[in-house]
Amino acid sequence: MEPTSFDMLDVLCPMHLVLSDAGRVVHVGPTLRKLRPEQALVDRGFLDIFAVKRPRAIGSVAELCAVAGAKLHVNFRDSPQTELKGVLVPGPGRAQTIVNLSFGISILDGVRDYALSAADFAATDLTIEMLYLVEAKSAAMEASRNLNKRLQIARVAAEEQAFTDTLTGVKNRRAVNHVLSGLIASRAQFALMQIDLDFFKAVNDTLGHAAGDHVLQTVARIMVEETRGHDTVARVGGDEFVILLEAIQDRATVERIGRRIIDRLQQPIAYRDQTCVIAGSIGTVLSHTYEEPDADQILADADIALYASKHAGRARQTFFRPELRDAADVRVAPFPDPATVSRLA
Repeated sequence: MEPTSFDMLDVLCPMHLVLSDAGRVVHVGPTLRKLRPEQALVDRGFLDIFAVKRPRAIGSVAELCAVAGAKLHVNFRDSPQTELKGVLVPGPGRAQTIVNLSFGISILDGVRDYALSAADFAATDLTIEMLYLVEAKSAAMEASRNLNKRLQIARVAAEEQAFTDTLTGVKNRRAVNHVLSGLIASRAQFALMQIDLDFFKAVNDTLGHAAGDHVLQTVARIMVEETRGHDTVARVGGDEFVILLEAIQDRATVERIGRRIIDRLQQPIAYRDQTCVIAGSIGTVLSHTYEEPDADQILADADIALYASKHAGRARQTFFRPELRDAADVRVAPFPDPATVSRLA
């Protein structure tokens, strides 16, 4: 084959090889040379460079030439063992054969592994158009993934905001309803504490709402510190809180948690140069005491137990028992005199 013919093949088929009648490489196209830049492919046997996967049982040059015109599936014997498609045809020169190769569907791997560009393919090769389409699709999919990720983050943030009390940072009533419904539906064991602050109105009336907000934030922090990370602490009203203690049915454990909260709430809370004195009353229900737990009934019973604590003198925890529902005289005890408030400090 004349050198000018090689030049034509280099332009039209940049991934070709020209073989001698003995199956040795006499010329290599420029793109194929780029796949093995540190190797001299010329004068090496085709079957020494490539393993023929299909057609099967190709082990000699004669068998290779016998499948002229058929599609070949080959891969490099050394690493990376890139798979290539090809076809073998007799060349215009005597005793010469041309094998034209391409990446086929492995083009993306080829471009990645060998840093190929449009200049490495024939001008009429549709591979370039396919690469543009793949790149455009990849860019669109990446943009879609990023958008979905941003939307997911925004959705989670919106849900979190919808379940959060903006003043204290703990959960709100909506969150309590959601978590409580989930616990009941899954038949999980839990304890629910309804907590109301005693003497909070006096803080607001004497020191102002800014002091009251500071107290509420401090109370919320105390409750979070005295519970576990997977428990739910929520502010459900002005000075009303609910704590859901998951996977707890031991009354003694719940009593200890309630006592720690009550003790800490009785400690004076500093605000600027003033001291805020409050206390906390707790009404508690245990889910395992109900044959068929109902969210509304549990909350109502916790409220009944809470006001039993207030009626009994405040700063205590009362566990709900059915007879409390019949105690029509459960009322909030009157505020103690200032001397009592001083002793609480």
